[in-house]
Amino acid sequence: RFFMKKIILLLGLIFSLVTFGKDYPSKNINLVVPFSAGGGTDAVARKLASIMEKDLGKPVVIINKTGGAGAVGMTFGAKAKKDGYTVTMITREIISLPIMKLSPVTYKDFELVSLVNLDPAVLLVEKDSKYKTFDDLINDAKKNPEKIKFASTAKPNFYILAIEKEIGVKFNHIPYNGAGEVVPALLGKHADFTLVGPGEAMGQIKSGQFRVLGVMSDNRLESLKDVKTLKEMGYNITSGTWRGIAVPKGTPKEVIDTLNASIKKAVESKDFIDFMNKANYGIKYLSPKEFENFIINDSKTIEKILK
Repeated sequence: RFFMKKIILLLGLIFSLVTFGKDYPSKNINLVVPFSAGGGTDAVARKLASIMEKDLGKPVVIINKTGGAGAVGMTFGAKAKKDGYTVTMITREIISLPIMKLSPVTYKDFELVSLVNLDPAVLLVEKDSKYKTFDDLINDAKKNPEKIKFASTAKPNFYILAIEKEIGVKFNHIPYNGAGEVVPALLGKHADFTLVGPGEAMGQIKSGQFRVLGVMSDNRLESLKDVKTLKEMGYNITSGTWRGIAVPKGTPKEVIDTLNASIKKAVESKDFIDFMNKANYGIKYLSPKEFENFIINDSKTIEKILK
């Protein structure tokens, strides 16, 4: 009888392992956003979640876990149960923070699911700023090293480090938890300038509250045709951010495949495309393997900047 119970338990375990993920999802999925509500990462995550839950048949609930320039939320996500019910929106900070020893987790602590977004950074000042051009800002920075206040969405901020490294200037970095905090800080004149994705401040740009001094991309943005790129101004500097979905290392492949298929469907949907275009966020889908190769290449870029 003892051995019979053991056999039954063993068969039950084998059955559970074989069927695990087949009925996924069977309950709510939590989507961890490592930055504050109101920023670009939060906005993209909420739209993605709203479309995915219709496809998966279960609610996808946003959990904002802020702190440490994204480290708190991404660490929480990496250490969650490996069952697919806690997924995390990771950003470029998953590369930069570990290099600076400011985060205990790296992208290798995750199973990568999908990339969904890729955006260049834009340099913004408040409408009453004395800086009318990018060169105005740089010339003042050369005269007053570490005096000009930069509102940073994360610390370290690789956008500004790329500028400092290339031009040889230094700014006073003031850290905030994402664009949701940076935008009101600049509006309140608590900083001299900031760097964010275009979609994170397009409302303030279009209303005339912010002035764009430059775009950190290879080509001008369709939504900001009159704004020159830093390359056009003679500075060989490009930088931006990306956002994607990941789950804890060891999550079953069946779960990852289900999530990836749902995300791909969501990213290609008219609802998502219309939202992203209206909000001026770039769309970029990559599969798990493509996403991994993308991060490996981006790591080399960031290491050069942060070294």
